[in-house]
Amino acid sequence: MTAILQEKAKIELRDVRKSFGAVNIIHGLDLSIEGGEFIVFVGPSGCGKSTLLRMIAGLEDVTSGDIMIAGRDVTDLDPSRRGIAMVFQSYALYPHMSVRQNLAFGLEMARTPAAEIERQVQAAAQILKIGPLLERRPGQLSGGQRQRVAIGRAIVRKPLAFLFDEPLSNLDAELRVSMRIEIARLHRELGNTMIYVTHDQTEAMTLADRIVVLRDGRIEQVGTPRDVYEDPNNLFVAGFIGSPRMNIVDAQYGGEGRVKLADTVIALDHPLAGLATGETIKLGIRPEHLQVRDASSAAFRAKVDFAEYLGSTRYLYCYLPSGETVTVEQRDGRDLASGEEVWLHCAPERLRLFSTNGERLRTASATRATTA
Repeated sequence: MTAILQEKAKIELRDVRKSFGAVNIIHGLDLSIEGGEFIVFVGPSGCGKSTLLRMIAGLEDVTSGDIMIAGRDVTDLDPSRRGIAMVFQSYALYPHMSVRQNLAFGLEMARTPAAEIERQVQAAAQILKIGPLLERRPGQLSGGQRQRVAIGRAIVRKPLAFLFDEPLSNLDAELRVSMRIEIARLHRELGNTMIYVTHDQTEAMTLADRIVVLRDGRIEQVGTPRDVYEDPNNLFVAGFIGSPRMNIVDAQYGGEGRVKLADTVIALDHPLAGLATGETIKLGIRPEHLQVRDASSAAFRAKVDFAEYLGSTRYLYCYLPSGETVTVEQRDGRDLASGEEVWLHCAPERLRLFSTNGERLRTASATRATTA
């Protein structure tokens, strides 16, 4: 395996822009990826994540800005000279070739000595546990096995960085889980810089050292999975990261560090700067931070619309007196029927506050909640 390992290449994007005619797709992005990091680009369809990956790979031209890999400006270099290897959603294997021939093909085109080709093929096969498959053709393999071969073809090139473009999208749910584990193990063993594009939040949260959340060709937040989940910079990140999504409801600022939600006043430990008393704000609460309590200790009233039983977890889909809906995650407690009134409690420090234009309102942790 040591023959496969390469240096950990740092990748830098400096004011990178991409336009198609008058339409701007990528808007002046700056990003520094440390050598050996596993970075995941995530965002809704059309946010620019695949375009950005293809620009790093050299498959899309850069309108302006610079791309640096291992300290070298590669902005205008051909893909073959960038020291990267890309794994696509489609496996793109040669159907008439065996697995061995698919793995060796790129090295043969580079006129690598036969002994070295065999050494690299065997090393990749050992890492990916595909040794028994080397004489089979792609049509004789499962989807997961074909994706392993596609990754193996990238490994033998000994790249500075791996670029993955939604590589698990064609696999069924169970196989995606096992392949996530394989890719995480691969990163741990090889140590290469890896950039991974996905729309799947679970993949992003479980694989990434850091997540880059994109929207409309702009970076909304960069941080560890814990950062973007627990400390979102804005309403978009708060609502996009997490499944089920964060509950977002209207509230009013009551002045003097108080927030009013329906008939409940939540007291913060100091005022929020720049807000007028009575001003509408957005309150964010994760489903797992809401608890069903009795009326004496609860924060606000709700009615159960629908209860979803998933074994160890139940999700209660509730609506507030205002008509807004919230989701509650339950790990224990009694079954609740549709139409039943409940009282929901959330520890004040778990609340996330946002302005109506989506900006995060940061303050020290709230200290107590009282019923109005």
